[in-house]
Amino acid sequence: ERVGVAAAFAWSQFLLLLGFAGQTLATAAAIAVGRQKLRWTSAVHHMERSGLDAVPIVCLLSFLVGAVVAFLGATVLADFGAQVFTVELVSFSFMREFGVLLTAILIAGRSGSAYTAEIGMMRAREEIDAIRSLGLDPIELLVIPRVLALLVMLPALSFLAVLSGILGGALVGGTALGISPGLFLARMQETAELRHFLVGLSKAPIFAVLIALVGCLEGLKVRASAESVGRHTTSSVVQSIFLVILFDAIAAIFFMEIDL
Repeated sequence: ERVGVAAAFAWSQFLLLLGFAGQTLATAAAIAVGRQKLRWTSAVHHMERSGLDAVPIVCLLSFLVGAVVAFLGATVLADFGAQVFTVELVSFSFMREFGVLLTAILIAGRSGSAYTAEIGMMRAREEIDAIRSLGLDPIELLVIPRVLALLVMLPALSFLAVLSGILGGALVGGTALGISPGLFLARMQETAELRHFLVGLSKAPIFAVLIALVGCLEGLKVRASAESVGRHTTSSVVQSIFLVILFDAIAAIFFMEIDL
């Protein structure tokens, strides 16, 4: 019975997210044709908070993961005398998967939860009802700027994460594996392909929309209690990370099937 109830609840939440995505898309279309207004000040503010302020933690984590991947890869490849292939391992994994995936998970935990808490507190204090009573659209005012901010900043953060991860791998290669920076760059230039980077970066806008929509929707579900804010913030992070990994797996299978 519990499994059935959980499955029914998950399906209803999926339909709710789908409807919310359609409503957001309709509002974005109305803004595009000039019937509604884009709040540029709010969008730039969220770009700074969600993007620029996240640069240090994204770069640091990617750098450390790049170093770990290089060290573990070299440990395995050393048995075959192929430590130089660590360059391909680091560059391929970060350009195609780790760069955008690590960034999306970090942003889901950092910015997605913040979106839920902010909108949730507005909901608890009845500010959303006040916005509606003034004849304003909460989606235009609160959701669209946050979606736009992540759409712009997540690809940029993913690019920085790729660079940081490769830098971490190069540092380990130079200090522990005997692969000089010149050899690392030359090997990477010979073997790395632009298509891997484009495949990885193409997933960033999808992840950005998912994280922003889930964060805002969970905030709008909050009821007038602190316990509700905490519960929906937790739900926002869990759903965002789950959807990011799910869509990443689907994208990996899709690109593999089309040989890209």
